[in-house]
Amino acid sequence: PGYLFEIGGETEESAKANQSIVDQLPIAALIIVLLLVGQFNSIRRATIVTLTIPLGLIGVILGLLMTGSYFGFMTFLGIISLSGIVINNAIVLLDRVALEIADGHPPADAILRASQLRLRPILLTTATTIGGLLPLWLGGGAMFEPMAIAIIFGMLFSTALTLGVVPVLYSVFFRVRAA
Repeated sequence: PGYLFEIGGETEESAKANQSIVDQLPIAALIIVLLLVGQFNSIRRATIVTLTIPLGLIGVILGLLMTGSYFGFMTFLGIISLSGIVINNAIVLLDRVALEIADGHPPADAILRASQLRLRPILLTTATTIGGLLPLWLGGGAMFEPMAIAIIFGMLFSTALTLGVVPVLYSVFFRVRAA
Protein backbone atom coordinates (compact mmCIF):
# COMPACT_ATOMS: atom_id res chain seq x y z
CA PRO A 1 0.00 0.00 0.00
CA GLY A 2 1.63 3.26 -1.08
CA TYR A 3 4.45 1.67 -3.05
CA LEU A 4 4.62 1.17 -6.77
CA PHE A 5 7.10 -0.98 -8.62
CA GLU A 6 7.65 -0.02 -12.23
CA ILE A 7 10.26 -1.23 -14.68
CA GLY A 8 11.59 1.58 -16.82
CA GLY A 9 14.77 3.07 -17.95
CA GLU A 10 16.62 5.03 -20.51
CA THR A 11 14.18 4.30 -23.32
CA GLU A 12 11.25 5.87 -21.52
CA GLU A 13 13.27 8.85 -20.31
CA SER A 14 14.71 9.40 -23.77
CA ALA A 15 11.24 9.26 -25.31
CA LYS A 16 9.98 11.86 -22.82
CA ALA A 17 12.95 14.15 -23.46
CA ASN A 18 12.58 13.81 -27.23
CA GLN A 19 8.87 14.56 -27.03
CA SER A 20 9.41 17.66 -24.92
CA ILE A 21 11.80 19.01 -27.56
CA VAL A 22 9.52 18.02 -30.45
CA ASP A 23 6.67 19.89 -28.76
CA GLN A 24 8.74 23.10 -28.82
CA LEU A 25 10.13 22.74 -32.36
CA PRO A 26 7.31 24.57 -34.17
CA ILE A 27 7.80 27.63 -31.96
CA ALA A 28 11.58 27.54 -32.46
CA ALA A 29 11.18 27.09 -36.22
CA LEU A 30 8.81 30.06 -36.41
CA ILE A 31 11.24 32.24 -34.47
CA ILE A 32 14.11 31.19 -36.75
CA VAL A 33 12.09 31.94 -39.90
CA LEU A 34 11.05 35.35 -38.53
CA LEU A 35 14.67 36.17 -37.69
CA LEU A 36 15.77 35.11 -41.18
CA VAL A 37 13.06 37.20 -42.85
CA GLY A 38 14.09 40.13 -40.65
CA GLN A 39 17.78 39.69 -41.43
CA PHE A 40 17.39 39.30 -45.17
CA ASN A 41 14.26 41.44 -45.54
CA SER A 42 13.21 38.74 -48.00
CA ILE A 43 10.92 35.74 -47.71
CA ARG A 44 12.65 34.09 -50.67
CA ARG A 45 16.10 34.23 -49.07
CA ALA A 46 14.69 32.98 -45.77
CA THR A 47 13.04 30.11 -47.65
CA ILE A 48 16.32 29.19 -49.33
CA VAL A 49 18.06 29.02 -45.94
CA THR A 50 15.22 26.99 -44.43
CA LEU A 51 15.29 24.51 -47.30
CA THR A 52 18.95 23.68 -46.57
CA ILE A 53 18.17 22.25 -43.12
CA PRO A 54 16.95 18.83 -44.36
CA LEU A 55 20.20 18.36 -46.31
CA GLY A 56 22.00 17.53 -43.08
CA LEU A 57 19.49 14.83 -42.19
CA ILE A 58 20.68 12.74 -45.14
CA GLY A 59 24.14 12.62 -43.61
CA VAL A 60 22.80 11.94 -40.12
CA ILE A 61 20.79 8.93 -41.26
CA LEU A 62 23.65 7.52 -43.34
CA GLY A 63 26.14 8.15 -40.52
CA LEU A 64 24.01 6.34 -37.95
CA LEU A 65 23.46 3.43 -40.32
CA MET A 66 27.13 3.17 -41.34
CA THR A 67 28.42 3.26 -37.77
CA GLY A 68 25.67 1.12 -36.28
CA SER A 69 24.83 3.86 -33.80
CA TYR A 70 21.36 4.59 -32.46
CA PHE A 71 18.93 7.48 -32.51
CA GLY A 72 18.46 8.85 -29.02
CA PHE A 73 18.16 12.11 -27.16
CA MET A 74 21.79 13.10 -27.74
CA THR A 75 21.41 12.38 -31.46
CA PHE A 76 18.43 14.70 -31.48
CA LEU A 77 20.49 17.41 -29.79
CA GLY A 78 23.17 16.84 -32.43
CA ILE A 79 20.60 17.37 -35.18
CA ILE A 80 19.46 20.63 -33.59
CA SER A 81 23.08 21.81 -33.38
CA LEU A 82 23.67 20.70 -36.96
CA SER A 83 20.67 22.73 -38.10
CA GLY A 84 22.26 25.88 -36.71
CA ILE A 85 25.52 25.16 -38.52
CA VAL A 86 23.73 24.45 -41.81
CA ILE A 87 21.73 27.67 -41.47
CA ASN A 88 24.94 29.59 -40.81
CA ASN A 89 26.62 28.21 -43.96
CA ALA A 90 23.64 29.21 -46.09
CA ILE A 91 23.50 32.69 -44.53
CA VAL A 92 27.21 33.25 -45.17
CA LEU A 93 26.80 32.26 -48.81
CA LEU A 94 23.65 34.31 -49.42
CA ASP A 95 25.12 37.33 -47.67
CA ARG A 96 28.12 37.18 -49.98
CA VAL A 97 25.84 36.95 -53.03
CA ALA A 98 24.10 40.14 -51.86
CA LEU A 99 27.46 41.90 -51.38
CA GLU A 100 28.60 40.89 -54.86
CA ILE A 101 25.37 42.18 -56.41
CA ALA A 102 25.71 45.43 -54.41
CA ASP A 103 29.24 45.77 -55.83
CA GLY A 104 27.73 45.82 -59.31
CA HIS A 105 28.23 42.23 -60.44
CA PRO A 106 25.43 40.70 -62.52
CA PRO A 107 23.43 38.15 -60.47
CA ALA A 108 24.82 35.08 -62.28
CA ASP A 109 28.39 36.28 -61.79
CA ALA A 110 27.63 37.27 -58.18
CA ILE A 111 26.40 33.74 -57.39
CA LEU A 112 29.49 32.15 -58.92
CA ARG A 113 31.86 34.62 -57.31
CA ALA A 114 30.22 34.29 -53.88
CA SER A 115 30.39 30.49 -54.12
CA GLN A 116 34.09 30.67 -54.93
CA LEU A 117 34.87 33.20 -52.20
CA ARG A 118 32.92 31.38 -49.47
CA LEU A 119 34.05 27.85 -50.44
CA ARG A 120 37.27 27.90 -48.45
CA PRO A 121 35.87 29.47 -45.24
CA ILE A 122 32.89 27.08 -45.23
CA LEU A 123 35.13 24.05 -45.84
CA LEU A 124 37.59 25.14 -43.15
CA THR A 125 34.80 25.68 -40.64
CA THR A 126 33.43 22.24 -41.44
CA ALA A 127 36.87 20.62 -41.13
CA THR A 128 37.65 22.26 -37.79
CA THR A 129 34.23 21.40 -36.37
CA ILE A 130 34.60 17.77 -37.44
CA GLY A 131 38.14 17.70 -36.03
CA GLY A 132 36.84 19.01 -32.72
CA LEU A 133 34.12 16.36 -32.61
CA LEU A 134 36.34 13.38 -33.46
CA PRO A 135 37.34 12.79 -29.82
CA LEU A 136 33.64 12.64 -28.87
CA TRP A 137 32.96 10.14 -31.63
CA LEU A 138 35.97 7.95 -30.90
CA GLY A 139 36.02 8.22 -27.12
CA GLY A 140 32.75 9.79 -26.06
CA GLY A 141 31.13 6.53 -25.13
CA ALA A 142 27.52 5.59 -25.60
CA MET A 143 26.28 9.00 -24.49
CA PHE A 144 28.17 11.40 -26.76
CA GLU A 145 29.04 9.16 -29.71
CA PRO A 146 25.60 9.39 -31.42
CA MET A 147 25.60 13.18 -31.12
CA ALA A 148 29.08 13.44 -32.60
CA ILE A 149 28.18 11.06 -35.43
CA ALA A 150 25.04 13.06 -36.21
CA ILE A 151 26.93 16.34 -36.42
CA ILE A 152 29.98 14.96 -38.26
CA PHE A 153 28.14 13.05 -40.96
CA GLY A 154 25.43 15.69 -41.18
CA MET A 155 28.05 18.38 -41.74
CA LEU A 156 29.87 16.36 -44.39
CA PHE A 157 26.72 15.93 -46.44
CA SER A 158 25.12 19.29 -45.76
CA THR A 159 28.27 21.24 -46.56
CA ALA A 160 28.69 19.54 -49.92
CA LEU A 161 25.00 19.85 -50.73
CA THR A 162 24.66 23.42 -49.45
CA LEU A 163 27.51 24.61 -51.65
CA GLY A 164 25.65 23.19 -54.64
CA VAL A 165 22.01 23.65 -53.67
CA VAL A 166 22.01 27.22 -52.33
CA PRO A 167 23.32 28.76 -55.59
CA VAL A 168 20.81 26.71 -57.60
CA LEU A 169 17.91 27.67 -55.32
CA TYR A 170 18.96 31.31 -55.50
CA SER A 171 19.02 31.12 -59.29
CA VAL A 172 15.56 29.52 -59.36
CA PHE A 173 13.92 31.76 -56.74
CA PHE A 174 15.31 34.95 -58.26
CA ARG A 175 15.09 33.80 -61.90
CA VAL A 176 18.77 34.38 -62.57
CA ARG A 177 19.83 33.71 -66.14
CA ALA A 178 23.34 32.62 -67.11
CA ALA A 179 25.51 35.50 -68.26
